[in-house]
This record gives sequence, C-alpha cells and structure tokens, in this order.
Amino acid sequence: MNLKERFLQNCFLFTEDQNLIGDLWSEIEKKYSEKGRHYHNLEHLENMFSELDAVKDEIENYPVLSFSVFYHDVIYDAASKSNEEKSAEFAAVRLKRLHVNSHFIQKVSEQILATQSHHLSENSDTNYLLDADLSILGKDSKVYIDYTKKIRKEYSIYPDLLYKPGRKKVLKHFLEQKDIFKTSIFKEKYEDIARKNIQMEIDGL
Repeated sequence: MNLKERFLQNCFLFTEDQNLIGDLWSEIEKKYSEKGRHYHNLEHLENMFSELDAVKDEIENYPVLSFSVFYHDVIYDAASKSNEEKSAEFAAVRLKRLHVNSHFIQKVSEQILATQSHHLSENSDTNYLLDADLSILGKDSKVYIDYTKKIRKEYSIYPDLLYKPGRKKVLKHFLEQKDIFKTSIFKEKYEDIARKNIQMEIDGL
C-alpha cells in the first residue's frame, strides 16, 4: 500500500469528506517534498511504515501510530530546535478538522513529541515509533553512509567547523544510552549494527 492509500484509509475512519482528506494529503506530500529535504522526506515515511508493518501484531493502536508517522517530521527546519512541537501542533489542528476525538489527538501529539528526545516511553506503541524512526542506524554500512550524506546535505547551512562537533555530540549521545532501540524486536535486529555504524561515523568526522 502506498503512502497516499494509507493516509486515505486512516482518514476514512473519521470522515467521508474526500475533499478534506485530499487537501490534507496534498499538504503532507508538499511538506515532505520541500527543497532541502534530503532525508526527512516521503521515503523516510515509507521506510518507517515498512518497519512497523513487520511488527503490526505488536501495535495496540495502528491508526494513532500511522498519524504519528505521517506528521512527526511535517515541520522540518535544520536550524530549529522546536520542529517536534510545531509538528505536533500542526497535526492537532489537522486531526481536529477530521473530527478525531481529543484523546486520540493527545496520543498522536505525545508520540510526535517523544521523537525529540527518543527516551524510553511507558507506551509501547511510542517505543515502536521511536525504533522505526531510528531503524536507519542499524542498516548495512552502504545504506548508513548514504543516510549520513543526506543528513549532511540537510545541514548544509552549517560549515564543517560547526557541523562535525554537533553531529559527534548527537552520535555520542546515542552510544551513551543503555539501549538505542527500545523494543526487544528492534534491539535484536539493529542494536549491534547501529553501534558499529555510529562508531564508524564518529571515527570519520
């Protein structure tokens, strides 16, 4: 199922207004296709969904999680520290238009905000979202190197002098965590490779 079909299916749980759904999808497509999005784009969403589909039986509320995936990076500015807050607010306004109940919207907001710090959550679905978001870290080295180049392009406003120490800090933060991945499934699949990839990137900076 492609991204648009997924989004439509999710929206049809709440409304039959096809014009509204079409507008909301177009907006998402436009946002994730903005100039300068080399990694945080539609392909990133596709990868996350392929990871989450593989563990679908473990997910308690797939519609909530799906909206969280669609909106978690909808606002993305490499120079901003408040992308997650802005994305969560953006999602809440759109979901209200779909007549989604406030409890559901609250869950989506909490999941989006969790992608800021990537700390272990008490909510198992949130942990799956975080792990899918970081799954790129545990891919084979060729895919990982390609990812690092895309991230560098997204931060092209910063010279190496600023970028390299900042990137190192982020990467070391991951290595210092007891577990990069929060769920046993992702931990088993990606933890060891992710740590090797991250160390390789640090060594090359």
